[in-house]
Parts: sequence; structure tokens; C-alpha cells
Amino acid sequence: MRATLRTIAALAAIAGVALLSSCKRDNDRREVVRFWAMGYEGEVVAQLIPEFERRNPGIRVELQQLPIISAHEKLLTAFAGDALPDVGAIGNTWVSEFSLLDALAPLDARLAATPTLQVTDYFQGAWDTGVIGATVYAVPWYVETRLPFYRRDLLAEAGIARPPRTWAEWKVAMAAIKREVGPNRYAALFPLNEAEPLLNLGIQSPEPLLRDNGRYGNFRSPGFKRALTFYREVFTNHWAPVASNTQIANVWNEFGRGYFSFYVNGPWNIAEFRNRLPPQLQSTWMTMPLPGENGPGASVAGGASFVVFRKSPHADASWRLIAYLSEPDVQVRFHALTGNLPPRRSAWNAASLANDVYARAFRDQLERARPAPKVPEWERIANEIKLVGEQLANGRVSVDEAAAELDRRADAILEKRRWMLDHHTVGAAP
Repeated sequence: MRATLRTIAALAAIAGVALLSSCKRDNDRREVVRFWAMGYEGEVVAQLIPEFERRNPGIRVELQQLPIISAHEKLLTAFAGDALPDVGAIGNTWVSEFSLLDALAPLDARLAATPTLQVTDYFQGAWDTGVIGATVYAVPWYVETRLPFYRRDLLAEAGIARPPRTWAEWKVAMAAIKREVGPNRYAALFPLNEAEPLLNLGIQSPEPLLRDNGRYGNFRSPGFKRALTFYREVFTNHWAPVASNTQIANVWNEFGRGYFSFYVNGPWNIAEFRNRLPPQLQSTWMTMPLPGENGPGASVAGGASFVVFRKSPHADASWRLIAYLSEPDVQVRFHALTGNLPPRRSAWNAASLANDVYARAFRDQLERARPAPKVPEWERIANEIKLVGEQLANGRVSVDEAAAELDRRADAILEKRRWMLDHHTVGAAP
């Protein structure tokens, strides 16, 4: 009987708490801004929201985290069901797609009225990812790009006095390292399950990756073929293993034991190498700008950007949230929480970034980062770059055959785009 009474009392208490919570929500008259953010960033940004709500007591942010793997599909489903949120953070390569769907609100007028958001403070390549035609549809939240992590000690043992700055110097360095480490180890790792190693070489071409306003592939251009030639040479000379990330037991351990000396990857690995390499190896690694044909080269500007969805009834409050999360001090705090790189140059003046020796190469690289082609089909084309690059690395196709095959696959993917542009049924991205 006493147990029953305790159970009844507990249920009554729970019901009371629920009733109080319901009443509290009913009495909350604040304007609600629905904010969708994907991945780990969507989880961490919750720590920054209370300060925004303190500064803006009339606004409450309702945050929803989207899993990375399903974020794109969920956004498209929400668009089809007229259920998009007020504001979101989307991948930079998605901006052209959602602007074509007329799902995004133009931001030019809001930018002009917000002096704290100076376009010139942003890295140009990162900013340009959100500009479609002459209209700004997105503001960068965080930016990422790829560059080499390298073993300083192994380069020195191979007689390389400084990090290579050009493709020619990089080839000399890789050849020297390979001679030093022998047949069972390598100079570099270019994972075949990623498009980025080849894509970051290819985007250095003076010719665009797509031609005729994004109607056709341009992979047979002289510049991209030079990138293909360099990429093939890395594998034919056995400077890199013909392998994917999944075939390497643990890339951090293998880097630590010297299985490879160069690893082209993103800024999140700064924290990974700090945490995973033993103390005695912490002084042996460093980051460097990505070499180019004639000096430090360009790379792809990745990351995510803020957008206001066109049908939002809370656009003003949504813009306030974007402006707050874009403040340099807030970006520095976000970097401390996630390791993501700020897209604003002024944020890099903070001691946590300015004094980070591993981040300096990324700061340098971001000045040369370029947006990927602004067509909705780009991610499908990038996947084909990965697949054809794997064939090239394995020697199944020549450079000329790889370039022609990439153009053929890109042209097939872009067929619907050509028809729509030729019939003036949709606006074109530049």
C-alpha cells in the first residue's frame, strides 16, 4: 500500500512538472526562430544561443540538429512540404541548388544595413560561395580547405630543407623521401575514396572546371590535364599507396610511424594529431600551404554558410541571429569549441588562432581558396572525379582518357541543366 502511495505521489509530481512546463511555454511570448544546423556544429552551437537570447530578450531560438548524412535530403523534403525553418546552416555547395529552387532570401539589403558585417573582412573564396550571379544568398559560418600535414623530421632525414612550394619541388621531396623510407613505406597519402586530393590540384587550373556557363565539363583543358598528370605521377612512382582511407588501419597512427610523410586533409586533423600522436612525436609534424604549379596553389573553399529561407515569417529575427553568430569574438569561441576555421580575417587576430602554429598554413591557404563550380549538380560531378581519379591512380586509364571520361560524365549529368538554360526555364549560376 505504501509503495502504491509512493508511486501515485511520484506520478503526481511528474504531472505537476509537465503542467508547469506547459504553462511556462504558453506564457512565453517571445518570437520563435527555428534554426537548423547540421552535424557536430549543430550540437555545439547550442552553447552560443543563451548569450544571443540574453541580448535579444524578445527572441527564442528553437535549434534542431540535422545528421550530416541526411541533412540534404531533410532540407529538400522540408522544401517540398513547405516546412523549411526560418534560418539554416547549409553546405556551401548547396547554395546554388536552393537558390535555384527560390528557397533562399536575398541578403544584399540586410548586409548593407549591418555595418558589423563587412564583406571585405571575409576571405574572398569563402564569401564567393554564397554569391549567385550578382546576389548574396549566404553568409559563411565556418570555412575549411585542404592542405598537407607533413613530417618535418622525415623530410629532414631525406635531405629536404624546407617544405615544397611548387609541384616540381613537391615531386623532388616525394622522390627523396621514397628513396629514404624504402619499398614498404611511402612519401604521401592521397586517399582514393576522396575527391579532394585531385580536386584541389585541379582547381588550381587557370581554366574553369566547367565551361559555357556550367553547361559542359572542362576537364580536357590544359590546366586540368596538368593536374591529372601530376596526380598520376604520384602513384606510378609509388610515392603514394594505391589505397583509400578505409584501407589504412589508422591514418593518425600510420602518420606517426612514418608510413607516409605528407597527408592532404582538413583543419579538424589539427586536434586529431594533437590528441592521437604521442608526446615524443608532437614536435615532428607541421602543416604547410598546398603547393601549386608555380608557387603556393589554390584550393577549394568548403564549409557551411547561413541562409534565411524565403518564406520565413521571422526574417528580421533570423538575421539578428546570423549577425550575432558572425561576430568575430563569437567565431573565435566557436573555433575553440569545434576547431572549425573562422571565415573572417579579423577573427584570426585572436591569440588562440594567431599563436597556433598549425593553423597558420590554413590562414595563408584561405587567401587562395576558391569556390567550387556553382551548379546544383556539382557534388555528383565531384563524385565522378573521385571515381575516375581512382582509375587513373590504378593505371586503368591514361591522362587523356581520364580527362575525356570526366567530360563525358559531367556532360551527361549537366544535360538537364543545358536544356533548362536553353529553354530559359531557370536562372543560371555563373
